Amino acid sequence: MIVLLSPAKSLDLDSPLPTRKNSRPRMLSETERLVDVMRGKSPGELRELMGISDDLARLNVERYADFATPFTTRNARPAIYMFAGDVYQGIAARERFDARDLTEAQKTIRILSGLYGLLRPLDLMQPYRLEMGTALVTDRGDSLYRWWGDRITNAVRADLAESPGPQVVVDLASQEYSRSVDLAALAADGIRVVTPRFEDQGPQGDYKVVSFSAKRARGLMAGWLVTHRVRSVRRLTEFDEAGYAYDAAGSSRDAPVFRRARDRHGAH
Repeated sequence: MIVLLSPAKSLDLDSPLPTRKNSRPRMLSETERLVDVMRGKSPGELRELMGISDDLARLNVERYADFATPFTTRNARPAIYMFAGDVYQGIAARERFDARDLTEAQKTIRILSGLYGLLRPLDLMQPYRLEMGTALVTDRGDSLYRWWGDRITNAVRADLAESPGPQVVVDLASQEYSRSVDLAALAADGIRVVTPRFEDQGPQGDYKVVSFSAKRARGLMAGWLVTHRVRSVRRLTEFDEAGYAYDAAGSSRDAPVFRRARDRHGAH
């Protein structure tokens, strides 16, 4: 079983690392080629390309200029502790994972990245900003999807062959990042693709996806899958953190829905 996650824009560059364990990104040669492309961009070009502020554009020009290998714990951090957005707050690896959990996460969690392709939790990375949906022109085409081609899909396929449990992909990534994996090709190979959906109850009693809550819920489920050593799709329905519960009526075989009701005070 492999769990797919999106990266995060928010980064933690300063908190003490709870482990010395780390690994090397496996697509680093591709990353270095992308960095060379990005080093040719001015702050203004980065601002237009990525739709970011002048300050962020200047910061990322500096980051690409400073990018250097080999990666060590002095110039890079494990991805699971570098990313700090809603998903990673939900995972709470720093507080939640012990050494055995980290070993499990390294086998099962994969983070999709515009710059690094496919990261394991302990893969060292340097700070960057390059979203997968960026229309970056390279010698492979006019987008990062063209750049990565089938490389990420093949890496996921290879990791599945070595991962514990059945041949299942649990897609907890956003659509922007899921597109970098040919999920249809994996399904054609007999690999089951499951895409959980998280909904919150609104003031009128209806249920819908709330972006902030759904991101955190994806992280909660990823962390739960690791700490509970979940090996089957059937056990996914047992997920019950933060008030979410499996909704059989709203679910289909490969699209389980988890809903969270409001309490009598209107809070979740």
